[in-house]
Amino acid sequence: METRENIIKSVRAAGVVGAGGAGFPTHVKLNADVERVLGNGASCEPLLASDPYLMEQHPELILRGLHLVMKCTGAVRGDICLKGKHHQAMDALEEIAGDSGFDGIEIFELQDFYPAGDEQVLVYEVMKRVVPEGGIPLQVGCVVSNVETLLNIMRAVDDGLPVTERYLTVTGEVERPMVVKVPIGISVGQIIDLAGGMNIDDCKVVLGGPMMGQVTSDMSTPVTKTTSGVIVLPGDHNIIAGKIKDPERIRRITRTICCQCTRCTDLCPRNLLGHTLEPHKIMRQLGWQEGLSGEALKDALICSECGICEKYACPMMISPREVNAQIKRELLANGVKRPARKSEYRPSLFRDERKIPTKRLMERLQISRYDDHPEYFTGEIPVKEVTIPLKQHLGIPAVPVVKVGNRIEKGDIIGEIPEKEMGARVHASISGTVISVGDAVVIRR
Repeated sequence: METRENIIKSVRAAGVVGAGGAGFPTHVKLNADVERVLGNGASCEPLLASDPYLMEQHPELILRGLHLVMKCTGAVRGDICLKGKHHQAMDALEEIAGDSGFDGIEIFELQDFYPAGDEQVLVYEVMKRVVPEGGIPLQVGCVVSNVETLLNIMRAVDDGLPVTERYLTVTGEVERPMVVKVPIGISVGQIIDLAGGMNIDDCKVVLGGPMMGQVTSDMSTPVTKTTSGVIVLPGDHNIIAGKIKDPERIRRITRTICCQCTRCTDLCPRNLLGHTLEPHKIMRQLGWQEGLSGEALKDALICSECGICEKYACPMMISPREVNAQIKRELLANGVKRPARKSEYRPSLFRDERKIPTKRLMERLQISRYDDHPEYFTGEIPVKEVTIPLKQHLGIPAVPVVKVGNRIEKGDIIGEIPEKEMGARVHASISGTVISVGDAVVIRR
């Protein structure tokens, strides 16, 4: 019986977390009463194509997942939100959504701008409600779940399947760009080999999207539950350069050349929603003082780190996003909090005019030539070994429940979370023998 208790229990047992990037444990999110559930299929970051693929190929499963979340939370309406440019996905969803089993579910068409998939931006686009500064959608009566998360919820509740695989996009300087489903813990190098290898010698890899993803040159880096993309770019590409600068150098450059033009604030998605986030003032305060004290710097705590200020707005090519991320890490480590400063929010009158078209953003990023609709890989993936991190989510790391030498099967629990702690279970993605246990569990077939 699909009671709230049973749905939450199944989702927790399966180790489902937010697949959109944050990795929030889904069983925690479902334990709420809301008016509306939003399925996030915005495919927000440029080049990432796995969400449109899932909506094209598995519309019924995704709508079933949305229906389960609605049932669990008591929501009377659910919306699958995707960009109108994804015509095949839109058609597939609309055909299934008309079935009687999905009463209360509608398809919401988004414009093609960045960051349409940011939780708070999405809530305003659909519901015209502003999530408070530093808040969550629950505060305005809704829950947001990525479409791959909805698929994982359905598989957990209906089939008892844990999260052991991840859909992701492989693109950039590779021989065969693709969307592929891989076992969690597979290495980046194995995925690139699957795509035919790199086209050029001097490359680095972005894990995630070009705006918010992290750079690695370590081909042994494992895929996790939140890895949405593997993007191979030239080592001197502007996306790479902005992500690997020395943190102290970034601050020094910021203090020296920020011209206080306010473009970072003018185009900030959170500022456009009415939040009191003004990146140029954070840059100004850093320019005339040492240390991280002061109310203006606390505003970094409500930054979404979307990267518009850094990659699109700033004429001086400095990195407000990276500065904010550094400030945020230090303030959080020191226990500093930043309460909301408003009780009412009035979005900017210029908000629609200041949305960033995705095509224009890709031109600015110099990645337009990689923009295509890659095929789904259907071949066999020969995986001999996986390295599965015990922390792939917000909260505490999972506690290993296996030892070196244990023989385990795909789907077995290898990391558990204490009953009342924030976290998510971790499961084996292949069958084999445990050869190492530490921050990650290594399994060899």
